[in-house]
Amino acid sequence: MNSAPMQLLFWSPRILGILFAGFLAIFAFDVFEEGRPFWGSVTAFLVHLLPSALVLVALAIAWRWEWAGCILFMGMGALCLLPFWGNGPDALTYLIMTAPMFLTGLLFCLHWHFTSEPGNST
Repeated sequence: MNSAPMQLLFWSPRILGILFAGFLAIFAFDVFEEGRPFWGSVTAFLVHLLPSALVLVALAIAWRWEWAGCILFMGMGALCLLPFWGNGPDALTYLIMTAPMFLTGLLFCLHWHFTSEPGNST
């Protein structure tokens, strides 16, 4: 492969991971409502930011070890499906919440596959 597709394959999962973490962070703002004490809102806000933090931690690990990013993002996508499988929201909700993680994991796998040397796991 030439340089341009490899650059695209390198940056795509990283940018997608950052955008998905930001998307998840938006949902944390729903804790601010009238009548709730300030510190209760701050605590709930921080708890609701945990999924974004997990995505960013996985992204930091994947930035160095793409094979780990493949496993982490695919695993997080699968874990998001498990609690709701069969009795949760509609299929569009499944797609919106899990497709970015599976796609990010797949892109990390592809770039790692095309750039790694045989016998080298770093």
